[in-house]
Amino acid sequence: MVKKFLACGVMSLFVLSFAAILAFAADPGPAEITMGEGGKKPAVFPHKAHQDAFQCGDCHHGMDAEGKQVPYVDGQEIKKCQECHNPDVLAGKTKGNLALDTLKGAGHGNCLECHKEKVAADPAMKEKKLDKCDTCHPKK
Repeated sequence: MVKKFLACGVMSLFVLSFAAILAFAADPGPAEITMGEGGKKPAVFPHKAHQDAFQCGDCHHGMDAEGKQVPYVDGQEIKKCQECHNPDVLAGKTKGNLALDTLKGAGHGNCLECHKEKVAADPAMKEKKLDKCDTCHPKK
């Protein structure tokens, strides 16, 4: 009986350790993402730089059955923004004067809002022009 208990305990530790290793080895995604590629003004997003400075849940979120935004939880599948931010899924949804059913609206609602907050909080960011269009939309 003691051997069974000990064996079960060892197996449980092994399974939990393996699960932890898999969680840490999860794909972090690309270092840089171009959103709206092929459009007039694609946005170049330095994903790795943001990963180094923020938590995943600072940007990523999910959606419930009613189409409402729900906070990110560790291990949640991360989809491309446009999988939800499109007219088929979020038809007519807005945040202020931004259309959330477009990739542009989602980016300006989340990214630009955060950039403006960072500039307001830290004058050094103003010098970096973090809140200017060409920060995300570099001129060709």
